[in-house]
Amino acid sequence: MNCHIPSADRQEAMDPFCRSRLLLGDAALRRLQDARVCICGLGGVGSYVAEAVARSGVGYIRLVDFDTVAASNLNRQLCALTTTIGQFKTVVVAERLAQINPEAKIERLEAFIQPENAAALIAGCDYVLDAIDFLPGKIALIVESAKLAIPLVSAMGAANRLHPERLRLADICATHTCPLARIVRRELKKHGIEKGVQVIFSEEMPQKNTAGGPLGSVSFVPGVMGLMMASKAIRDIGGIED
Repeated sequence: MNCHIPSADRQEAMDPFCRSRLLLGDAALRRLQDARVCICGLGGVGSYVAEAVARSGVGYIRLVDFDTVAASNLNRQLCALTTTIGQFKTVVVAERLAQINPEAKIERLEAFIQPENAAALIAGCDYVLDAIDFLPGKIALIVESAKLAIPLVSAMGAANRLHPERLRLADICATHTCPLARIVRRELKKHGIEKGVQVIFSEEMPQKNTAGGPLGSVSFVPGVMGLMMASKAIRDIGGIED
């Protein structure tokens, strides 16, 4: 017996972005396909950024990270599986994104982001998503993006927090509570930047790290932060008004 497949279902079988098209529209999807997005850092925040950007149909994605997957990443990073421990995060994420959107061009750069190389790492991109926690590199990404007039969204602190509902998108000048945001404001002021930088920050006071050493983290706070960053980028690139 022949099975009749409704035309809508046939369209979905041929177009992996048909559901996005219904919400965003054809023009936005074309802009996303033509966009060149640089994702800096592929940890608890950045791995979710990369996932959402790829699933939104961005045509060129540059992945920048120097680190390899560790067992301690298993609780919060999409690239972390028992089978990927020891592999470069860029390699693991690139392979995953290629399975999501085979038409996208994925570029991998195994690099430690610092003031000396920040400009070169983001050159030629239309949008930068900063998910690194090395402060000099983070400041350099923001400063160089401003010099190059490349839109950017930067992640503030996600560790030692339990409430993703306390995350907010804001200009850096409107941030509060977050210790990292306070330091970023101070450092950017040295470069003459006091506003005009979009960030995701938490209004939750971080838990005290009484044990010392590495900061505590769970899956849902950095994950939601990464998705919020990707959301802002997709709306901006697609020309979708808030």
